[in-house]
Amino acid sequence: MKGLRKLLDSKVKPHFEDGGKLKRFWVVYDSLDTFAFVPDHVTKSGSHIRDGIDMKRTMMTVIIAMIPCLLFGTFNIGHQHYLMLGDITSADTWGTMFWEKMGIGAMRMLPLLAVSYGVGLGFEYLFAGLRGHAINEGFLVSGMLIPLVMPPDVPLWMVGVAVVFAVIIGKEVFGGTGMNIMNIALTARAFVFFAQPTFMSGNVWISGAKETAKSAMADGYTGASALGRLAETITDQSTSKVAEIQSLMSNEGLFSFDNCLWGLIPGSAGETSTIACLIGAAILLWTGIASWRVMLSFLAGGVAAALIFNGVGANEFMNVPPQHQLVMGGFMFGLVFMATDPVTAAQTNTGKLIYGFFGGLLSIIIRVVNPAYPEGVMMAILFMNVMAPFIDHYVVQANVKRRMKRGAVAAA
Repeated sequence: MKGLRKLLDSKVKPHFEDGGKLKRFWVVYDSLDTFAFVPDHVTKSGSHIRDGIDMKRTMMTVIIAMIPCLLFGTFNIGHQHYLMLGDITSADTWGTMFWEKMGIGAMRMLPLLAVSYGVGLGFEYLFAGLRGHAINEGFLVSGMLIPLVMPPDVPLWMVGVAVVFAVIIGKEVFGGTGMNIMNIALTARAFVFFAQPTFMSGNVWISGAKETAKSAMADGYTGASALGRLAETITDQSTSKVAEIQSLMSNEGLFSFDNCLWGLIPGSAGETSTIACLIGAAILLWTGIASWRVMLSFLAGGVAAALIFNGVGANEFMNVPPQHQLVMGGFMFGLVFMATDPVTAAQTNTGKLIYGFFGGLLSIIIRVVNPAYPEGVMMAILFMNVMAPFIDHYVVQANVKRRMKRGAVAAA
């Protein structure tokens, strides 16, 4: 490696520096060089990881933590597709047709990843070239997160437009990586949700569900997520609807606790498996990249909201036990990979506890109260992203006042 480093510095790098024939392509060379080697320059503004590790290595660790979600989500796309068509039984979860399921999932996930990274990094290179600075590393993670929070059959052009919106409006207008106030991946998802709501709700969470006639689906399958089906009980509390939902949520139902825990339910690739999310959480906590304060308080907020709704019990959605609420939808994925974003989360220790608690609390409140947003995690985290600077401000001011009082007492 030392020989390669010496060769690049002496023979290749000079061509991309000032006065070199390839100076205009310096951004491309620098991004590839610092991807393979530790960079020889330091961040002068917008830094948010105060550690000896550089940004690219930090981002690569987060990507490694997401791999379990990606692999299981790819498998689950194919699994849900075949279950919908009745080609396999619910008992045949891991056995036969494994590679067929992975193939179906890969045909959906690989194009999403290609579009996300292709479009996103293309605009990153463009902005870096225009501004004359090194390529921002932040999109290494965002490029993976965006496909993981999208429906499997979302049109590729829509993903591309959402990526452009997220990169330009969600990040570059604030100054680039480390300066944005909202999570980039959630900004992309919110853009698609509000611009093309029919592709982000209803029968979109099983690959091929929108094109498959209801008569051709196996019993109990509609292509809707667990949260989407539960949201139906907010407006329809008939005996038949309640019985249907109770059956789906039972130990033998499609949305049983075990199925939600492992991730064998309809949904986006990243959000279904709680087990995969917990593996990612362990990696992020072990490496010190994610904050345990945010994770723990987010979890506590979700449990608190679920317990409050259990006490109200106005519909079947409110009656879902806390442990079941936490393993449905994108709650755990948001807790591990979205809420802990070191750029958009609160920075003070006390602020992290407040930020996380209200993020978890609002996630359950929004999904249970408002049937238009059964997946409340997206709206809750984006709202808390905006509130994070205010939380930190008042935490700091409270600390200043306490110190001034202590100083005044000591002086007296």
